Amino acid sequence: MVRGCGLLTRQNQPVALKNISVAVSIHEFVAGVSATLHYENEENVALEAFFVFPMDEDSAVYTFEALVDGKKIVAELQDKNQAHANYEDAISQGFQAYLLEEDKCSRDVFCCNVGNLQPGAKVALTLRYVQELPLEADGGLRYVLPAILNPRYHLSGRTEGSCLDLKTPVMPLEDLPYTLAMVTTISSQHGIERVQSNCPLSPMEYLEHDKTSAQVSLAEGHKFDRDVEILVYYSAVHSPSVAVEMEMPERKPDSLMGNPVVMVSFYPDIPEVEASMICGEFVFLMDRSGSMQTPLSKQVRSQLRIEAAKETLILLLKSLPLGCYFNIYGFGSSFEAFFPESVKYTQETMEAAVARVKVLQANLGGTEILAPLQKIFRGSPIPGHPLQLFVFTDGEVADTFSVIKEVKFNSTKHRCFSFGIGEGASTSLIKSIARVSGGTSEFITGKDRMQAKALRTLKQSLQSVVEDVSLSWDLPPDLTANMLSPEQTVIFRGQRLIFYAQLTGKMPTQEATAEVRLKYTLQGKNIEKKVTFSLQPKYDSNFTIHRLAAKSVIQTKDMGFRETPARERKDVLNISLESGVMSSFTAFIAVNKELNQPVQGPLVHREIPRPVLVSNSISTCKSYQVAAQSCSPCPRIVCAPPALGPLHLRKMPHSSANETSLQNNCEEIGIVQLIFLQNANGSWNLNEDLARVLGVKLEDIKAAHPDEHVDPSVWATVLAVVWLHTNGMDQECEWDLVERKARAWIRTHAGSATNKVVKAANAFLKSSVDPVIFTF
Repeated sequence: MVRGCGLLTRQNQPVALKNISVAVSIHEFVAGVSATLHYENEENVALEAFFVFPMDEDSAVYTFEALVDGKKIVAELQDKNQAHANYEDAISQGFQAYLLEEDKCSRDVFCCNVGNLQPGAKVALTLRYVQELPLEADGGLRYVLPAILNPRYHLSGRTEGSCLDLKTPVMPLEDLPYTLAMVTTISSQHGIERVQSNCPLSPMEYLEHDKTSAQVSLAEGHKFDRDVEILVYYSAVHSPSVAVEMEMPERKPDSLMGNPVVMVSFYPDIPEVEASMICGEFVFLMDRSGSMQTPLSKQVRSQLRIEAAKETLILLLKSLPLGCYFNIYGFGSSFEAFFPESVKYTQETMEAAVARVKVLQANLGGTEILAPLQKIFRGSPIPGHPLQLFVFTDGEVADTFSVIKEVKFNSTKHRCFSFGIGEGASTSLIKSIARVSGGTSEFITGKDRMQAKALRTLKQSLQSVVEDVSLSWDLPPDLTANMLSPEQTVIFRGQRLIFYAQLTGKMPTQEATAEVRLKYTLQGKNIEKKVTFSLQPKYDSNFTIHRLAAKSVIQTKDMGFRETPARERKDVLNISLESGVMSSFTAFIAVNKELNQPVQGPLVHREIPRPVLVSNSISTCKSYQVAAQSCSPCPRIVCAPPALGPLHLRKMPHSSANETSLQNNCEEIGIVQLIFLQNANGSWNLNEDLARVLGVKLEDIKAAHPDEHVDPSVWATVLAVVWLHTNGMDQECEWDLVERKARAWIRTHAGSATNKVVKAANAFLKSSVDPVIFTF
């Protein structure tokens, strides 16, 4: 069932939240954020205001404070039960009180309560947090300020209270009554090349001549109507680094905050090798809930989520290696499997799966992801074929901890690669199920192509495994390093590794250095990377590294109110209270005791509207059968689907920009069409469908056949590969694996005639592809 989303409404009631101002400070690959919520009560009665909002699950929230009539009231982090009792007690005594807590069911949802807000009163609430920034495939560091919090679906039989159970009104994006101001300051010793965003920005201003510091701002009047994404590109991002942070004064030695903490960052240089072509069980778990029948983004002509998912599934199926095993599950309120159990990848099973994918619909209701996961994990393992699980979902699940626990419990059986589709996907769900199983996570938003990110991840899953990962230290005799980060067992190509360690013992009084080594084994070779660093710790008033280390520890132990064992719960509570970093078991509470206005009757409750994608809300009203009598009529959504059948192109108004757009669209569709025609063994058949994609006549292809002794399929396959290299290099990541299969098949079937056939293909397609690519 669905709770807590309210109805799609256009509320005319006064709203207490007036605007949000955010200051972001990005230093290297860490962001420090200060977000201030400005409230004002324009009603003539005292209010209790609730604001439910999303945050990235990696955020370490460490400060919450209120500014009332020029006076700062700093909140205290307490045991959550005690904080709730203190809040209710303060309200009952007529004091003004403020409460900030993490949701019981998900680490990426927060609730802020403002109690006893008097008529005409103004208050500014500020929360501060730090987080590591993920590294994108193109070298950009990605910071996201989440805005969209779509309805979350509760698992059957689960009644745990959640912030999302509040009847929070949801609003169309254009009707949000509050605005967002955001300033981002960036610094890096490597120099800043550029900054990109999905929202309008002011021109970037360099603050230093050497371009090591810069500042950008959101355009004025920005409505908080979408996730704000900032991509930062440095001149170099793959350099290893070590930072040592001074301990917090007056804390006990050997406590988390009472000793220096080290943050180590490595970028292992793992060479790209030919993907494995023999082993693996690949299970694709695809969200088919009603919310998948919405566009991926607000971009014009954006694909529907389900259509992008279908295209992605077919590309994945075409890219699998011969001899592996696979299956596809679709889930919603119920789930369906293509096959009773995973089947061997052959031309017959591949064609059967592709045919079923083409007719998939987002028609399975809610988001019951736990049941299909349990079914998958109960399956018998296939000897020699380790399970690789790919999960695609818009992440609209309320009780994420139950799902994470299930994945973690079965982590020795599989690796999970997760994909969050569209704005509002739960970062808690997507990141955590990948982290606890040794996989990777991706988010598809804005102009991102699901296809590209999924194929890149499949390629990672097929790479040789990096084994025996370890970290060792060369320190002075009286000093030791105790690891705080969980053990790293898997490294993927292009992945950044971050470790935290606590230095205990006697720190040197004079300038001294130490060394840290990352060791691992790749394809039987022992590899070692090392970094020398200064042992002089630096002071940071925010204790950023300590708090990031605390968050890292909390994430490994904190599984929410219901799922965390008693012993782990105690550890989480102690670490949270000591470090000041919020957890599932703690909450910030502030009380303004200078205000003592007796409450005349119950406080009037006001839930602050939160943004949802309009089409998503409409889909929710339809698919989840929320009482729809108050909803506006659902408009038809028109979106050009991918060309799953014969190739058709729309006419567009003539202009040079449209010509470029149309050409890019033609090439994109052509690549997809060409991949759809490939056989499981990597070859293409010589037929009318191939000719149509290549843009030539079949009789001309046959007439240009260079050697009657060469099989027509060899000629067709070489033409397809040459066409891809000529027309599709911008999307190479989407066809790289199918092209590798094709080259392997050509080497086996063309033999000594390869160069002759390639030369003929270049001449026929007016291309200049190097024949050397067909020799390896």
